[in-house]
Amino acid sequence: MNENYKRNSEKKLYETLKDDISEGGFSTNISKDYSDLKEFFLTGERKQQLSGMGKVKRFFYMLWWMLKELLFKLNPTRRLLLIIGIVFLVSAGRFGLNGNNVNFSYDTSVLGGIIILFILMLELKDKLLAKDELNAGKSVQVALMSEKNPKVNGWKIWLFTEPANEVGGDLVDFVKTGENKYGITLADVSGKGLAAALLMSKLQTIIRAFAPDIKDLSEFGEKINKVFHKDILPNSFASMVYCAIEENSNNIEIFNAGHLPPVIIKENEIEILPKGNVALALSQNAKFTTQNIVLENNSSLIIFSDGVTEARNVNGIFFGTERINQILKTSYQLSPQQIGEKLLQHVKSFIGNEKKYDDLSIVILKKD
Repeated sequence: MNENYKRNSEKKLYETLKDDISEGGFSTNISKDYSDLKEFFLTGERKQQLSGMGKVKRFFYMLWWMLKELLFKLNPTRRLLLIIGIVFLVSAGRFGLNGNNVNFSYDTSVLGGIIILFILMLELKDKLLAKDELNAGKSVQVALMSEKNPKVNGWKIWLFTEPANEVGGDLVDFVKTGENKYGITLADVSGKGLAAALLMSKLQTIIRAFAPDIKDLSEFGEKINKVFHKDILPNSFASMVYCAIEENSNNIEIFNAGHLPPVIIKENEIEILPKGNVALALSQNAKFTTQNIVLENNSSLIIFSDGVTEARNVNGIFFGTERINQILKTSYQLSPQQIGEKLLQHVKSFIGNEKKYDDLSIVILKKD
């Protein structure tokens, strides 16, 4: 059962309402919910049509389109009930029976309200059950995550991932591949939500199965790609950066499958690594090349998902790579965790109250 529901059910109703009022932000929340409704129910084409209308006309068209989409998304029984409820609600009148032994009547608007409330309760029940399933999935994802600061002699490492919704499609993983050898993955599966999360788990399983037998990183990438291509959904793919490191070494071997180029920060300058190869699962016979990096003392390697670069503020402006590079240029002396938290602070400040559109994932390695 949903935790918030359990907590609220144990409290008295007036206490819950009192807490709701004391939290404030009512108008902000209503505005955000209204924006979410438009985003969910209206297509891009209809949004464009609305932009060319006057305020009154836009309001009625938007109301009708959203109501129509709502009806299409309900199951047949609830759809018919909702139509009946709306008709009863807007038709002020009374319905009743009169006879020798029977004399009663109903206010149709009250009956309509009861029908709509009944549908709302059914939809809320479905949502809470689905949310419980997603929370269970999130618990599994958390259990499969690596620790944020894995210990490797000669290295400082910070790993971070935060899903945009209950479950996410980004993979940040750390695995021991041999004596004194380790692999670090940052991958981004296309799509969002539960489907992306399941594919991400599949990718993690494939990587962990093959990683201990790595002899050549290019062949490792090809093996992952072939298995992932065979099992993935049509038109799905994953971008990925995989780093192989050893204890007390300053060498990093990387293969990049369609992901954003990693960045190295040195004293007062940054270096953007070359672009990688094709993303995983786009081609069954894709070939992958590797990059060998010698990381100088106190230099850092930063890998991030497009959830960082494409974080949007209320005006729809992207955070972008230029802002990231400016932040990293002044972060040379910081630890990996300090660099990551500084970057996240800027991203979240930039987003403000706007919702996250994609998962945020960051991997940072620094030669100790």
